Amino acid sequence: MSALSTITTPALHGRRSATRPAAVETRAETRPAAVETRAEASATPGMFRRVAGAAVKFVGLGMLILAALVFLFLAIGPRLLGYQTSTMLTGSMAPLINPGDVVVTVPTPITDVKVGDIITYHIPVEDQRVETHRITEITATADGGVAVQTKGDANNGIDPWIATLQGKTVDKQVATIPYVGNAIRALREPMVMNILMYGAPAILVIGMLASIWTKDPNKSAPEGAAAPQAARGE
Repeated sequence: MSALSTITTPALHGRRSATRPAAVETRAETRPAAVETRAEASATPGMFRRVAGAAVKFVGLGMLILAALVFLFLAIGPRLLGYQTSTMLTGSMAPLINPGDVVVTVPTPITDVKVGDIITYHIPVEDQRVETHRITEITATADGGVAVQTKGDANNGIDPWIATLQGKTVDKQVATIPYVGNAIRALREPMVMNILMYGAPAILVIGMLASIWTKDPNKSAPEGAAAPQAARGE
């Protein structure tokens, strides 16, 4: 009896010791799956926050660039390059120049203009408004000046006046920018100007702060949690 007990006791201990590592390995294998599930659940909100922050920054930067371009085109360009801009209000020069188009002109010596050129000048009647029409005839005045007859391309007849060009130069059309005039007129509105001047920097700052606030603090958590679990499994 004593011999039998001495033989069976070590075998029983051996079976118990053999089953314990399996339980440890099972626990070690199940924990990373839970970590991965939590990481996937938090990935979608984090991605949404990053996309929203990037969109806000993009809008703010776009508004700043637009404001800078408008400022350069309207204020700096004419001073440095010498051109002038005006917005066509009527359809008298359609289809070449339509309402809302911006007419870009450069000062040209009066002696260099010819029939067929498009000029921007003050009409000699009524309120002496600025008009952009095509020259149909050029004549010399009694005092040696230059007078022009003009016509709008879309008009049936010539303009009912003859304009004497004053000074040494006249603004001659060199380019037309479609549709920009309406945008410029809108941008010149006080409310729009205030939005561009103050709103764009504010949106940019908000976007930068949002990108800082929306950083995912748990971005490196799965890696940090996996290391102790692996060590425990070993």
